[in-house]
Amino acid sequence: MLRAAESRSRTEQVMAAVRRKIAGRRLGQGARLPSIRALAGTMGVSTSTVVEAYERLAAEGLIRARPGAGFFVAGPPAPLALAELGPKLDRAIDPFWVSRQALDAGVAMLKPGCGWLPPDWLPEAALRRALRGQARAESADLGEYAVPLGLAALRQHLARRLAQHGIEAAPGQILLTESGTGAIDLVCRFLLEPGDAVLVDDPCYFNFLALLRAHRARVVGVPMTPTGPDLARFAQAIEAHRPRLYLTNSAIHNPTGASLSPVVAHRLLTLADAGGLTVVEDDIFGDLATGPVTRLAAFDGLRRVVHVGSFSKTLSAALRCGFIAARPDWIEGLVDLKLATSFSGGRLAEGVVLRLLLDGSYRRHLGGLHARLARARDLTLRRLAELGIEPWLEPSAGMFLWCRLPDGLDAAAVARRALEEDVVLAPGNVFSIGQTAGGFLRFNVAQCAEPQAFAVLAGAMRAAG
Repeated sequence: MLRAAESRSRTEQVMAAVRRKIAGRRLGQGARLPSIRALAGTMGVSTSTVVEAYERLAAEGLIRARPGAGFFVAGPPAPLALAELGPKLDRAIDPFWVSRQALDAGVAMLKPGCGWLPPDWLPEAALRRALRGQARAESADLGEYAVPLGLAALRQHLARRLAQHGIEAAPGQILLTESGTGAIDLVCRFLLEPGDAVLVDDPCYFNFLALLRAHRARVVGVPMTPTGPDLARFAQAIEAHRPRLYLTNSAIHNPTGASLSPVVAHRLLTLADAGGLTVVEDDIFGDLATGPVTRLAAFDGLRRVVHVGSFSKTLSAALRCGFIAARPDWIEGLVDLKLATSFSGGRLAEGVVLRLLLDGSYRRHLGGLHARLARARDLTLRRLAELGIEPWLEPSAGMFLWCRLPDGLDAAAVARRALEEDVVLAPGNVFSIGQTAGGFLRFNVAQCAEPQAFAVLAGAMRAAG
């Protein structure tokens, strides 16, 4: 039986879903709402939950009951409700599509395509304790700008953490930023000119593509394999395009879940050295790894590799705190760019992150998170298999599954259909510069707990097919 708080949450989810359908004109004035039994089956809740939701909506004046006939929309939506609440189904499915849909989603929407952990997977008690501790900090920590490099104690701790991964970086080689994306943006500002070529994996994290286009770079894709980029194609791309940068994930790849092998890493760095190529290694998912993983910066010693990290994916997306580890002679230029573009970092966020790292909360959280992700991965794989959806590979860690749809289905069409039912998916071509992933979807196993997501997915596949 549902607890009272959970029952209220389910009722609010049903209410939110009905409001969106009315705001989006899918239920117009005078339209009959689904029967109580039908909506309960569609949303996977009890009939009493739907009854309570309908009664509360009727009390708000949004719907009205007709004895013996059911519930009907009482009137038109308020001005601007469509723009504020209705999903923008007609937007092009591009690198911004998944981000906008997932970030705009209400609490009732399911987000198996988003790239972060659900709030109830985060160490909430520890976060609140660290926030209370930071509130008692010295006045300067609450009201002053951060120093240019960022909080010294946090940089010292990060240097020790990096050393555990084989990456030798003094605290003076570490620059704190407001996010992992902000760190990559600074590196691009520092190293790129408009028109420079940049290599990315195909597929790769879709925001890499959006960010590089904002820098007016020429983006060149290299096919991804289960052990890293296709080295023959990598060498060809260096020869043909003379790229300035290669931007990648190494420890756990987004979206595929692949991990870079040591053999591929050595050969890749040899090619990069011969071609004068700088590698930007985004290690934002590295702490989700459950065993030894290959990091390019460990092999290279930060000579040609810039190492980027963040705590957004493992600790809290609300704590905007990232970092850059780079060769010493580049740090001053990166600091100048940081001052020019944001002036300072997030001093409060840096202090909270440091507290969570030092008191052991983060270490304990990761231990539980690894086990929980493994269980969620197994369950998600079983549910996807029932729909005929196969993983490109079965990763050993992390939150992502990169999966091929059956029967030549178009992932973009499936995603649009699912969005009509308040489920946000991540179609493959938003990750592919070559547009070669039209039959793939990325799933976040941490966001796949609700059976309703798979029921909607099955319906969207039937409709798209």
